[in-house]
Amino acid sequence: MPPAPAAARPGAVLLVVSAATFLASLDLFIVTVAFPAIRTAFAGAGLATTSWVLNGYTVLFAAFLAPAGRLADRYGRRKLFLLGVAVFTLASAACAAATSIELLVAFRALQAIGAALVMPTALALLLTAFPAHRRSMAVGVWASIGAVAAALGPPVGGLLVEASWRWVFLVNLPICVLTLAFGPRVLRETRDGTTGVPDLLGAVGLLVGVGALAYALVEAADHGWGSATVLTALAVAAVALAWVPWRSARHAVPVLDLPALRVPTLWLACVAIAVYSAGFGAMLFGNVLFLTSQWHDSILVAGLSLAPGPLVVVPVAQLAGRLAHRTGPGPVIAAGGLAMALGVTVWLLLMGPEPSYATAMLPGQLLTGAGVGLTMPSVSGVVGTVLPAPRWGAGSSMINTSRQIGTVLGTAVLVAIYAGDQDLAAFRRGWAFIVGTGLVAALTGLAIAARRRRDHVPELTPDPVLARS
Repeated sequence: MPPAPAAARPGAVLLVVSAATFLASLDLFIVTVAFPAIRTAFAGAGLATTSWVLNGYTVLFAAFLAPAGRLADRYGRRKLFLLGVAVFTLASAACAAATSIELLVAFRALQAIGAALVMPTALALLLTAFPAHRRSMAVGVWASIGAVAAALGPPVGGLLVEASWRWVFLVNLPICVLTLAFGPRVLRETRDGTTGVPDLLGAVGLLVGVGALAYALVEAADHGWGSATVLTALAVAAVALAWVPWRSARHAVPVLDLPALRVPTLWLACVAIAVYSAGFGAMLFGNVLFLTSQWHDSILVAGLSLAPGPLVVVPVAQLAGRLAHRTGPGPVIAAGGLAMALGVTVWLLLMGPEPSYATAMLPGQLLTGAGVGLTMPSVSGVVGTVLPAPRWGAGSSMINTSRQIGTVLGTAVLVAIYAGDQDLAAFRRGWAFIVGTGLVAALTGLAIAARRRRDHVPELTPDPVLARS
């Protein structure tokens, strides 16, 4: 492997880390679009079991993002980034070859570990390569590249599933190979050698806690909230999720960066992205099921129908970066949460059993797409404004961990809502849940704005007092 260059070229770094973001976003969308085909291929597995193709990936991703960020801070962000891409490549090939739902879930877990190594290191490498006055622009472009992948994901996923659901995993391989080929040539190694070995046992505790909670939500509809299975899962989740912060307060390099979470803007950003992602994950999963089961669209048509929303993200994310630079992230996050709530309200009021794409589905898609474009880059940019450079890997992992926990819990809640008959009433209950998450995210954005005004935290210069807290 050739040595890293003496000085990172910002444009080349942006291209390489955006390729990894493209990969992760594309994989999320095309696997979700392929979900009905995967469920048909493994006909013996029910909705709850098959949902772990999505949830298993997301739970492991959430659990190992924080230690991955700490490992990158200690051993090198470039090194961990490339290792993550390599693991993701091998896991994608294994997913394509899976012969049972159990093997597919297991290989998706391996994919999650690779993705967990990539995501926090990608943002940290990006922030390191750009000077402070250009970071908002760089984060906006980075988020836009992910949005392009999100826009391509539904139609590309629909096309690939026409051949076989296995192609939704094979399509990752060329992007992975290109990233591995060019990454070593353009990325400069950065690390914080004072960081100790991260708490992997704490990561396992987070995995067990979030996984048990998601399992309880998914299984409650079949077994009942008072069943031994569900009560046991809830008890395990409560113990594990209480133990993780306790251990994090006592470990030298914890899975949860509690000092960073004492920075008000950062922990509010984590709350905002967790709640928003719960709604976003539920929305994506629910819309695929609605289009294929209620309007009886093919997977290809469903994929094409879902493309306009992500396409809106691209220009809006650019605008969001400029707005966040001027006003701070809070008002932009609040606008994003409100846009998602309004878009899903359109579906709640206008969508019925008869197809009404142009007058109901499309307007909601445009509003929710605008919401994603406003929210995601604004939350991601918080890390570079309130933490010092040596903590960017850990800080970005906290944002991404919150995002993934929100996604898995939102999907689990929706599976519980859809349990039994997936009729129009069930979909409307799901939309009502998503509206609620958008409104809570908007209120959290307003809290971030109020905190920023009170503390007068500069947008591009970390506050030294907050950074040390």
